[in-house]
Amino acid sequence: MKKSQLVYPGSFEPHEHWYPKAMNATIHPLIHFFLNLKQDRIIKRYCHLHPKVKPDFLKEWLTYKPRYFIWAGADLMHVTNENGKKQMVIIENNSCPSGQKSMPLLDENQEAGGYQLLMERTVKPILKSKKRNIPYKNYAVIYDKNPMETLGYARAFADAIGKPIHFVSYDQQDSDPHVKLQDGILYIKNEAGEWLPLRATFRYLTQRPWNRLPIHSKTHIINPIISCLAGGRNKMVAAKAYDLFNAELRGSGLEIVTPETIWDVSKAEIPLWVKKMGGQAVIKIPYSNAGQGVFTIVQEAELDAFMKQEFHYDRFIVQSLIGNYNWSSQSSKGKLYQIGTMPDNKGHTYVADLRMMVSATPLGIRPICVYARRAQKPLLNDIEMGTESWDMLGTNLSVKNPDGSWGSDTNRLLLMDRRDFNKLGVGLDELIEAYIQTVLSTVAIDKMARMLFNSKGKFRMRLFKSLNEDPSLINEILV
Repeated sequence: MKKSQLVYPGSFEPHEHWYPKAMNATIHPLIHFFLNLKQDRIIKRYCHLHPKVKPDFLKEWLTYKPRYFIWAGADLMHVTNENGKKQMVIIENNSCPSGQKSMPLLDENQEAGGYQLLMERTVKPILKSKKRNIPYKNYAVIYDKNPMETLGYARAFADAIGKPIHFVSYDQQDSDPHVKLQDGILYIKNEAGEWLPLRATFRYLTQRPWNRLPIHSKTHIINPIISCLAGGRNKMVAAKAYDLFNAELRGSGLEIVTPETIWDVSKAEIPLWVKKMGGQAVIKIPYSNAGQGVFTIVQEAELDAFMKQEFHYDRFIVQSLIGNYNWSSQSSKGKLYQIGTMPDNKGHTYVADLRMMVSATPLGIRPICVYARRAQKPLLNDIEMGTESWDMLGTNLSVKNPDGSWGSDTNRLLLMDRRDFNKLGVGLDELIEAYIQTVLSTVAIDKMARMLFNSKGKFRMRLFKSLNEDPSLINEILV
């Protein structure tokens, strides 16, 4: 594929933007019902099941208008404890999330599906509301992976605004980048080699995007880089954002539910925290994504292997591990364990997570699409020596190829269709819980992003350093 190409209105081709298994899938009636639920009905149902939550208070957050983090995708796990209390737990919330290529059509008469939905109800209203003193009329989609989905967004973008859109790749290791910053304005190089200034860009840079795009830009960026640094691609600051917002929510009956998280951990301290959690834990490089930089530890050999590795960054986070009841972490939140999928014909249960994608709309933060992923191997009751715990616990489908490109293991994709959805063992109330957890975590990150700018709109680097004291990361940020 060319580094830069012009995409015209009317060029959307559905078969190029969905996985083959999702292309002709029929959406499950329960998912269809959930995605069409009016906000008032969701609030009424949730408050009925959680009597301590006041409807007006919940509505305040569901109708919240994000300033920066306008498009998010949370990964959640369906867990329980020894008393049978089920919960949807936030594992992370991502800026620029994937998902459209895995989502059956909500309306078969809308062939562009969620691509069009995101552009029409989120991106287009934002562009209309942003009155910037930039005379340029060029728009672009800038991406570093996932061309199947990003080209779909570019084509839907062109349809939404009725103008051609530039579709430009921008990899970390690009020796001839087709994107540059000049006088606070982003420029892209077109197919003819000309540099064109951008009025706005839809950004799908997921790999350390802060080292290529600036925090401050006259070109409007959706989502802006601050949404990544404030938690959308930064698990360290996200954990602190959740903690701060939970303090604000205290006493309301609402809470962002996460595994126990220890932040600002140096490599030397990691064995101490793993021991404190009973020998089982999850270690994360805070700024990685797509399943990279996540290490599940259930045996000493896995911890030893981790400690022998060298890493680019200086700080880590350690979380309680949610596995089988016989080998989950001990934590201040008690022992949680995976509910997993319904047992298959062989009696195997698999760990699965749920991706809930949401975006800002004039009516508040609304869901766009849902899909699920399962682990490669079934969940064991007892761990044997030499067992690779990641095979039982890791659900991310992204696979990094030797040449640096990205692939996807779609065999483990669980669609929200009539066939796959029933395997998850979740119902409408779990979907509502996942949606509310996604909204609360999105609000928390957006609030953190707001906090990181002063009254004059300048980035508060000193505050950010106090929240994320990692020199290797600080040196990468393009202010």
